[in-house]
Amino acid sequence: MTETDKSWEKFLHPETLRNNLIAISLFITAFEMFKDRVVEKPESFFTNGFKEDGLIVDEEYKTEVLALSKSKLYASLLWFKKLEVIDESDIVIFDSIRQHRNEVAHEPMEFLANSKRNFDSAKFQDLITLLAKIEKWWLINFELSIDPDMLPEGANLDEVLPGPIWSLQLMLDIAQGNEPEEGYYYKAFKQAKSNNSPNEN
Repeated sequence: MTETDKSWEKFLHPETLRNNLIAISLFITAFEMFKDRVVEKPESFFTNGFKEDGLIVDEEYKTEVLALSKSKLYASLLWFKKLEVIDESDIVIFDSIRQHRNEVAHEPMEFLANSKRNFDSAKFQDLITLLAKIEKWWLINFELSIDPDMLPEGANLDEVLPGPIWSLQLMLDIAQGNEPEEGYYYKAFKQAKSNNSPNEN
C-alpha cells in the first residue's frame, strides 16, 4: 500500500478519524486549562484584594514573576522553578508539549490525513504529570496553610488528586478508550445522581 493510500485510509476510516479529532481537541483544551491554572496561581499569590474591574495585584508580582519572561506563562513557570517546584527538565518537557500543541492546532489536517504524522498521546500524559506536580505543591504549601480543614483528618497527601488533574486524567482515559467499558464514567455519574435523589411519592 502506498503512503497516499495509507493516508486516505487513515482519513476515511470513521473510528480512526473520530478518535483523532477527539484526542486533538481534548489536548488543545487541556493545554489551555494548563496555561490558565499555571498563570493564575502566582497572580493570586500576589493579590491584595479585589476592585470593581478585577483583582488588586501587588507591584511585587511584576518584579518577582513578570520580570522573568516576556511570556506570562513562561514567567509563571520560571517562578515555580525558582521555588523548586519544578526544574529545568520540566521546562524542557513543557517546550516539547507546547511545540506539539502548536503543530496540532495549526496543522490539524496533517494529523488527521497524513499517515506519517500522528498525535502523540504521551504529550497529553506529560502535560497532566507536570500540572500534577504544580497543583499538589500548591495544595500542600498554599491552600492547606490557609485552610487546614479542607481535607478530612488522616487523609494521605500522596493519594490526594487535585480536581484539575482528575478532570484531565478523566478526559485522557475517555479519549484513549481506557474506561473499563464504554460510557463507564457517564453511567457511574447517572447512577450516583439517581441514588442521591429523594424518592418521589
